[in-house]
Amino acid sequence: MKREEMRQSKFVRAGGLAIVVLVVAAKLFAQANVIEQRQNLMKLNSGAARAIRVAIEAKDYATVGTKAREIMSNNTKITGLFPKGSTTGKTRATAAIWEKAEDFAKASKGLERAASELEAAAKTGNEAEVNTKFRSLGEACASCHKAFRAERDGE
Repeated sequence: MKREEMRQSKFVRAGGLAIVVLVVAAKLFAQANVIEQRQNLMKLNSGAARAIRVAIEAKDYATVGTKAREIMSNNTKITGLFPKGSTTGKTRATAAIWEKAEDFAKASKGLERAASELEAAAKTGNEAEVNTKFRSLGEACASCHKAFRAERDGE
């Protein structure tokens, strides 16, 4: 092989390696981004649930309904924020999400249903019904977390 051909061959290999590195880096960045997005969404839901608890204590059923709708709106994004393979990085998502994707989707729909029922109860102003539906919302969150989220160290 002539010297010029060897240099071109090295250049082509280096270029190919650079492309592979860029593709891998882009994929890892995309995973980190989707993990951050879903964690932010879960924090929004947690904040909405805390606001609902405070609103129930104050008998502020308009806020209960508003925050329940917020959870329903967030819920429409949940399953899309768990693309296959998005387990690299700081996440507590378990493999069960992808292994039991149908169950995960059902759990997401269960959360949506619970939030919808809470919103409807808030419109009635019936304290006992609102409390019952709020407990159901908490149970929907907890059951999904139990099935699809790893515990923190020390939990």
